[in-house]
Amino acid sequence: MLHGRADKKFCNDLCRNNYNNQLNSNSYNLVRNINNVLRRNRRIMEELNPGGKTRVSREKMLQKGFDFDYFTSSYQTQAGARYYYCYEYGYLPLDTDDVLLVISKKETDKFAGDAHN
Repeated sequence: MLHGRADKKFCNDLCRNNYNNQLNSNSYNLVRNINNVLRRNRRIMEELNPGGKTRVSREKMLQKGFDFDYFTSSYQTQAGARYYYCYEYGYLPLDTDDVLLVISKKETDKFAGDAHN
């Protein structure tokens, strides 16, 4: 039996917090795991593309742990080429087993502009 208000659902704050933490833990874990994959993908592209534009094999990216199923945005050119981005770092799959790594000037300029305002 609970003491207090008639509509009281939990015996104390600890019980309420435990209930809500358990309720939210699965969705939080999913989001955290996806964010970890996105950050790892970005870090791999940053490491492999120090000059801003380079060609690298898909296999090399996979060996470093890159997951091609996760990206933050995509962009299709007028010619029909589709770039996939993890934040400001992107890649374009090529006809061979290579990808072209790029950095989005638009994204880096946007963030640089925010820092100056």
